[in-house]
Amino acid sequence: MKILVIEDDPTVGQFVKRGLEEQRWGVDLADNGDEGEALAINGGYDLIVLDMRLPGKSGMDVLHELRRRGVERPILVLTAQDAIDAKVLALRAGADDYVTKPFAFEELLARVEALARRPRAMASPLLQVADLTVNVDTRDVRRGDRSMELTPKEYMVLEYLMRHQGRVMSRTLITEYAWGYHFDPGTNIVDVVINHLRKKIDADHPQKLISTVRGVGYVVRG
Repeated sequence: MKILVIEDDPTVGQFVKRGLEEQRWGVDLADNGDEGEALAINGGYDLIVLDMRLPGKSGMDVLHELRRRGVERPILVLTAQDAIDAKVLALRAGADDYVTKPFAFEELLARVEALARRPRAMASPLLQVADLTVNVDTRDVRRGDRSMELTPKEYMVLEYLMRHQGRVMSRTLITEYAWGYHFDPGTNIVDVVINHLRKKIDADHPQKLISTVRGVGYVVRG
């Protein structure tokens, strides 16, 4: 998981960054609202930890702007403002959770993990790579203007790869997602489904979106 921490206090910022990195997550740190907003919009983060009192743009202004621009990733507000009305304002502005300072890192970590487990479909129904789109609400799959019919397993595999676009996903992870943990890991069923997806999605297009990484797995990227 890739996390952005927007926190102007260097002690708190580095403490949170190190703690999250110990969980083997990638963490970037911004110390002001303007830089944090720019990174949040363009950085492709899975989750954002946002302080409310920031130099430059305030945390509340950043929160409003991110939601206005369609950034739907979970946002955890981390601040010393512990009044109930401040929490309500942040949640109504689009925050997903709220942790007040001082805090125990174990609580922050538990809340980050809980937000990370939320299906991304709750945030946005549309997944897109190049001209390939998947609407997770309607299960409509299109390459350009052409709609295509997928089997349930083809759809699940494609959706999984689309949710992790640009990242190589192993056959084991794909199998566990689409078929469950008890499915025989020695089967080549993932390769079969990927071949079917390639025929439907890539065969008639010069730009191929589904790639094989030999010995590792598959990736969808534009």
